[in-house]
Amino acid sequence: MTTTIRCDIVSAEEEIFHGEVVMVVATGEMGELGIAPRHAPLITRLKPGKLILTLVDGSKLDMVVSGGILEVQPQVISILADTAIRAENIDALAVAKAREEAERILANRGEAMEIAEAQAKLAEAMAQLQALERLRKNLQH
Repeated sequence: MTTTIRCDIVSAEEEIFHGEVVMVVATGEMGELGIAPRHAPLITRLKPGKLILTLVDGSKLDMVVSGGILEVQPQVISILADTAIRAENIDALAVAKAREEAERILANRGEAMEIAEAQAKLAEAMAQLQALERLRKNLQH
């Protein structure tokens, strides 16, 4: 029985990850997805949120995606991300500032387009802050 599956994660700018994994956890349109080897074929949109890869050695690679598409095939999981950031590369100050700006726009009830954009930015900022929190917890253990 297969215990690993190849995972490829790319964005418009670069290849982010390529390798064998034991499990992928992502935030799909309909909720959290856990994908292991021999998973049924699937295509779904990704919402801004976490992306956690369990590597062959048991370690976890924690990332945040701002959206994209996830495709599961028998031999490979492909993730086409709008943007993807590894948790250790997140700038906490920049994320906090983006969150405050999005919350300010939402509180002032701007135009409909501005509100939709602010909601998307707030969701991305919250996902990045959650990734930082998971990284801090892992470093403490």
